[in-house]
Amino acid sequence: MTGVRRVLGIDPGLTRCGVGVVDVDPMRRGTLVYVGVIRTPPDAPIGERLAAVAAGIRAVIAEHEPDAVAVERVFAQQNTHTVMGTAQASGVALLIAAEHGLPAATHTPSEVKAAVTGYGSADKKQVQAMIARILRLDAPPQPADAADALAIALCHAWRGAGATGGAGESDAQTPAQKAWADAERVARTYIRARA
Repeated sequence: MTGVRRVLGIDPGLTRCGVGVVDVDPMRRGTLVYVGVIRTPPDAPIGERLAAVAAGIRAVIAEHEPDAVAVERVFAQQNTHTVMGTAQASGVALLIAAEHGLPAATHTPSEVKAAVTGYGSADKKQVQAMIARILRLDAPPQPADAADALAIALCHAWRGAGATGGAGESDAQTPAQKAWADAERVARTYIRARA
């Protein structure tokens, strides 16, 4: 499959770490290769939890041989304990990518949402619905961590592929993204007209 790029997306977390692998062809069509969630018990020692996350990521890389790794960038939240665990899992993911000689990048949640839905403030259900549509799945991936990992992988693959010379943002969207953005524009216009 010449020109196909395989990306491992990681939604880092200690309790649930989403992992998703997609193949993206030069026409920006995505195909699901693998999706799953690495789980660790909240009451286990932090070292054991990080080791379990590392083992899970290494297993996915060994089995599916991605060309690149994309990790969701950690952002500040109210719960600093959660942020710390997410940051530690993110560091483990980036370390493992480096160990395997794989290029790695981080993307913010708003970058990822904008890439797959056309809207940087989309909610989790919108992301899950678009992932199902883009990857032609019968149902949205569950739990949300799994869908987020696939969204991160698609975001990275599309950004890495680059739009064709001078193409505008709308030209870089998939048909599903364009339809979603058009529907949102119509809804916003309707709401403004009724106000």
